[in-house]
Amino acid sequence: MWLVVLLLLTLWLDSNLQHPNPQQDSHSQLEVDYIIENMNGVQVNHDLKANRFFSADKLTHYPAGDISQLEHVSLISVEPDKPLLRVTSDQAELTEGSNDIFLRKNVIIIRGKDEDKDKVTMLTDFLHVIPDTDIAKTDQPVTVIRMNSTASAVGLFVNNQTGEILLQSRVTAHDDRTPRTNR
Repeated sequence: MWLVVLLLLTLWLDSNLQHPNPQQDSHSQLEVDYIIENMNGVQVNHDLKANRFFSADKLTHYPAGDISQLEHVSLISVEPDKPLLRVTSDQAELTEGSNDIFLRKNVIIIRGKDEDKDKVTMLTDFLHVIPDTDIAKTDQPVTVIRMNSTASAVGLFVNNQTGEILLQSRVTAHDDRTPRTNR
């Protein structure tokens, strides 16, 4: 009898200690490690003479997966011989190592200073930024505004190192300087 009770106790301990139930596992992913409010920072790359400034109203870090979620984010990149790059969004998520940044809701990308003729403004609701390669992309609807021209598309690829901006599909464009013809 005692041997059966001991065997059942061993099996119960083994199943609960080595294999946590899904409720415990999903709860541990929601645990917050720390929260930072009114965050501002600077990343300096002395070799490239590049400065990146960032700010967020709130950063919440989750240890499971080393994920950081930010609210009301602003990123500014200043590099010699490259246009000023400013990015804002309502939400952002940084994955482990900050190799990927996912911007969501009211994403605005401005390439160039406000007084520049060649300033480009891009609007979307989702943007995947890969900081180490200066690449940003989305598969969502996007609007690109430059001077008097407006282009809309689904999908965008931006390489800030080369200045390349590719609109992916369903591209439409309008230039306010060109009169519209009625048919």
